[in-house]
Amino acid sequence: MTDRTLNLSVPAEKPDVSPLPYGVLFLLMIVYAFNMLDRQIVTILVEPMKRDLSLSDGQIGAISGLAFALFYTLLGIPLARVADRGNRVAMIAVSLTIWSVFTALCGLARNFGELLLARTGVGVGEAGCTPAAHSLITDFVPREQRAWALSLYSLGTPVGSLAGLILGGVLLATLGWRAAFLIAGLPGVVLAIIVWFSIPEPRRREAVATPARQLPLRAVIATLRRLPSFWLVSFGTAMGGFGYFGQAAFFGALYMRTHTSGLASLAATFGVAPSVALGLALGLMVGVVGMAGTLVGGLLADRAGRGGIAGYTRVPSVALVIAAPLFAGAALAGTIGWSFVLLGLAIFVHALNYGSVFAAVQTLVHPSIRAMASAVQLFIVNAIGLALGPLFVGVASDLLAPTLGAEMGLRVAMALVVAPLALGSALFWLAGRRIGEDERRAMSN
Repeated sequence: MTDRTLNLSVPAEKPDVSPLPYGVLFLLMIVYAFNMLDRQIVTILVEPMKRDLSLSDGQIGAISGLAFALFYTLLGIPLARVADRGNRVAMIAVSLTIWSVFTALCGLARNFGELLLARTGVGVGEAGCTPAAHSLITDFVPREQRAWALSLYSLGTPVGSLAGLILGGVLLATLGWRAAFLIAGLPGVVLAIIVWFSIPEPRRREAVATPARQLPLRAVIATLRRLPSFWLVSFGTAMGGFGYFGQAAFFGALYMRTHTSGLASLAATFGVAPSVALGLALGLMVGVVGMAGTLVGGLLADRAGRGGIAGYTRVPSVALVIAAPLFAGAALAGTIGWSFVLLGLAIFVHALNYGSVFAAVQTLVHPSIRAMASAVQLFIVNAIGLALGPLFVGVASDLLAPTLGAEMGLRVAMALVVAPLALGSALFWLAGRRIGEDERRAMSN
């Protein structure tokens, strides 16, 4: 490999920065929680939006996945190029401001087209966050704690989902779905100001002593192309995302549409509106259970990774193959109670892979291209998983409805995600067979 495929002026290991700065990790996790809140709140608002704006399940799938993911994926790589040489903290703060404003604008949409544009704007903003955050975190922590640190950041997924589902349910019952978007979006602008002035950028101290030369994009892609395990991990993550995002976009619709009496009984038991009861139930599963799975998964991944980088691939390989039948069972269960039990187990097991899939890539590649590697990984994950997962379930539901009915059509469509989850497990198993060799190649050239 030539010096045009790897920037040898950048050291192979991270700079000597204080290990595990929990304040920085916590603040970045909160940023990511706002990221997920702004995505997840749509889940609980699906049915009233569908009714008020006369939307189909296919259109719901489009605004939940495709509209958001289109520019999220397209802009991720050029923004990561900026992150690999520029101020990552500033990028995160600006991105947070943009997606927060567009989340608020979703509440002003009068038709499908306007809602589609607003959700696209959310995707534009969020494209600049995670690649920069992954690169920043990897600079702050030693290798042996990398999966744990990235798991702490990934806690934003369950924390933001918990907040989005509960907040969405409460606001839907009290102020309506439009107010829910407005209230969810605007606080992010305040958080962006805090991020700008609170998080240090390690590169500011290193820039004078060790000026880094950025590789041409063609050289970066050439470097990644020589690492087959990078692509196996990325497509395995995408398959896991396809299954999870495909279901998650319709969690609210599933229970509001197919478990009406069970949901009413649950709401009556606690003396709250059905939307509040559903938001609390889904919030606890996606939030608290997902949080537990994320933390446990990070610890398991770091322990497995002590024997080599291949350990990072074992956790998602096992987790996805177990999660697949659990997600299918949750969609097809005859009672709301059994559905909740199976969904909770599925979410816990699926969340085990969050830290390991990103630690594998950030450890595999050279430090000079970490943000770009993260962006390419996220491009694949979101183009396949986030964009197509919800769209697939929505279109499949519309196609199955004339034959099976609206309720069973949605159930079967959601159960079909068992296939991509199983495929993702197989891809991680294949990645584990050669990722050690790829790591040696990446760091020796």
